[in-house]
Amino acid sequence: MKPIASKTPVQQPLNEIKQRPEAGTTPYYASTLLLPPSTISWVGSIQILLVYFVGAFSGRALDAGHYRLILFAGVTLQVVGLLLAQGICQGLGDGLIFCPAVVNTATYFTRSWTMAISCVACGGTTGGMVFPAIAQALLNRIGFPWTLRVIGFVILFNAAVILSLVRTRLPSRSTGPLVEWRAFTELPYLLYTVSMFFAFWGIWIAYYYVRPFSRNVIAVNDTMSFNLILIINGVGILGRLVPALIADKYLGPMNVFIPVMFIAGTVLFCWAAVSTLPGMIAFTIFYGFFGAGVQSLLQAALASLNTDLKKTGVRIWMGFSVVGVASLTGSPLGGALVEKGRCLLVERWWLESLVLVAARIAKTGFQLKNRM
Repeated sequence: MKPIASKTPVQQPLNEIKQRPEAGTTPYYASTLLLPPSTISWVGSIQILLVYFVGAFSGRALDAGHYRLILFAGVTLQVVGLLLAQGICQGLGDGLIFCPAVVNTATYFTRSWTMAISCVACGGTTGGMVFPAIAQALLNRIGFPWTLRVIGFVILFNAAVILSLVRTRLPSRSTGPLVEWRAFTELPYLLYTVSMFFAFWGIWIAYYYVRPFSRNVIAVNDTMSFNLILIINGVGILGRLVPALIADKYLGPMNVFIPVMFIAGTVLFCWAAVSTLPGMIAFTIFYGFFGAGVQSLLQAALASLNTDLKKTGVRIWMGFSVVGVASLTGSPLGGALVEKGRCLLVERWWLESLVLVAARIAKTGFQLKNRM
């Protein structure tokens, strides 16, 4: 990657503190509150909605030169959310942190832009391993309240490092409208957002339910079901970086995004046939890789549809909002099916891949050699 400034902000820990910790506390919620995983998943679904939806407002604050202020506010809400209202407060805090982190990092690069954003996204997979590991190790030793306090201390430590190092490259500037409705009259953008809505309606299912499914349907022990959480997040590091590398060097983000989404949907569809532990491990590895690829290529592929750089920010944030609404209901609905021994109506993933192909064709025609 070729930086266009001498110093690049350290953003990966910032995305790490964004990663939702309920992945490790869901079993505790289930046993204490006596609620099914599909009900508990509303906590995380609300968080994901706010992560993407609040981005429009936090991005505006970044443009206005208030980056440190929104980072401080985001971290504060995250810690308060651990103690008071996890879904809403942490979701707001995550939303204040996530979008500005992605956009600010992108301003430091003229080439390998997709790779730079994917490196930031790797912080989410790191948090997806660290926080569940903390919960798994401490819940039975020091109890639920102090486990959350430890997680809060980890967040605060990361926040102190971030706030001392983070810098913005671009000067503050005024911005245009919050929503550009005209974008939806452009066929490539419309098809892309439709495809992303249905894709992200189901993408989080495995992350929420790989552990309950392995315990309740395949009957693996608690330790092995926890290891599956670590595997699906750990493999996601490569899943974010490898497709991004191919996109930057050879094909472009959209041309990589289409097959990655198709393969992710195919793997998720195969989940319905999993009935043994080796099969579950194989599913976790493959889906962890390609599912992470879908997440990391989202914004880069969306930006490739836009030719006016002044509109890139608002159009990415609009796409994030669509994804957030889809993420709100996808996991609880899918969880209801998982509890009945089914996985999800994932057949539609192939349809989304076709809609994504249609978006590309609407932008470039049938010129398959075009890098996009």
